Amino acid sequence: MSGAGGTWRNWARTVNVAPQRIERPGSIHELQQCVKRAAAAGLRVKAVGAGHSFTGIAAAPGVLLDLGRLQGILEADPERLQVRLLAGTRLHRIPDLLAKYRLAMQNLGDIDRQSIAGAISTGTHGTGARFGGLSTQVVGLTLIQPDGGLLTLDGDDPLLPAAALGLGALGIIADVTLQCVPAFALRAVEASEPLPSVLASMTRRVEQSDHFEFYWFPHTNRAATKFNTRLPSAAPLKPLPPVSRWVDESFLSNTVFRATCAAGTAVPAVVPAVNRVAARLLGGRDYTDSSPGVFTQRRAVRFTEQEYGIPADRLTSAFDALRRLIDERNWRISFPVEVRWAAADDRWLSTAHGRATAYVAVHRYYREDPAEYFEAVEEIMLAHEGRPHWGKLHTLDAAALAPRYPRFADFLDLRNRMDPGRVFANDYLDQVLGP
Repeated sequence: MSGAGGTWRNWARTVNVAPQRIERPGSIHELQQCVKRAAAAGLRVKAVGAGHSFTGIAAAPGVLLDLGRLQGILEADPERLQVRLLAGTRLHRIPDLLAKYRLAMQNLGDIDRQSIAGAISTGTHGTGARFGGLSTQVVGLTLIQPDGGLLTLDGDDPLLPAAALGLGALGIIADVTLQCVPAFALRAVEASEPLPSVLASMTRRVEQSDHFEFYWFPHTNRAATKFNTRLPSAAPLKPLPPVSRWVDESFLSNTVFRATCAAGTAVPAVVPAVNRVAARLLGGRDYTDSSPGVFTQRRAVRFTEQEYGIPADRLTSAFDALRRLIDERNWRISFPVEVRWAAADDRWLSTAHGRATAYVAVHRYYREDPAEYFEAVEEIMLAHEGRPHWGKLHTLDAAALAPRYPRFADFLDLRNRMDPGRVFANDYLDQVLGP
């Protein structure tokens, strides 16, 4: 299926593009033909999943490939704990698809609206010092090349660490093979705690927890902490009652939070008081549920985001500098700062490549201009060896990024071989990889 015209916008409303043509292939063969036709016509082509990147990484002024019809499992190997998924499969659908095989994804982020291809290509991650980002779960994938041909990479292929987190620069992903784990449960303990005690015990908490993260509310001295402990799937479940989950995650975290963000935009002076109330309300929950039911949350409040990965041992210095920055500039920041961790990995363009990593994410309500805040935070993160999340807002170009990634030059060489005509390029990739 194809069509012309129309405007595509990402979820955060930070990117708008009017493609010359929109195609909605319903099979891998149709996807191959779409790419072949675009290349023959001299048009650049990009695939889009759910549009959850804040950057223009999926923007397609030429041919936009909507992968919404390419969802589901192509094959499963329960003995090897592996499944092959069509590239457009949404993360929130995967738990049900894996349930019949009693499998689960090893780790997830806190948002599950993305497609699997988009999530791995941009470096989506969760938290947990012993666990890598989603791309580290990839043990195979199929790429469509500029001539429409298929290139299959498996776990032994030396190019897989490049292609599994390839920014869409090496081809269009048709399918992804994931290394899963046996289904498991998580016990979540959430609390509102004094920030000094969280920071003083942070290293111990990270080392002793399966999955630890915290949110700091600017203009307060408190943090919302979350510990997730992995349990066998047979463990007794004590999920949140439906009413309690609705109150916490739909009413407080979305409806009320949207109203307070809007109020803070109109009257910034109210933000510190609102944050103090929010910092004490969040937390105080202890429940056990299936892993995806704990990892992910529904986010309905629209926002913009910047996130940097820094060496884990530099987090305290960076976080202290961020707190001083907000105080010194006298800003009124309604969104909490999110802090997470990930293990070192071998993906060439991973923010955690070769080093244990801590992530610091800052946000602004989508009706607020984030530029001044984000640029100042970016300066701090760059001074702490930061690498920007590929799907979140940043200002770096190829010259600034190259020294931050040991395999950056190797990736550019590979791109030159696989896409010399830049069929899969766009303005964002021209910025971060060069033309």
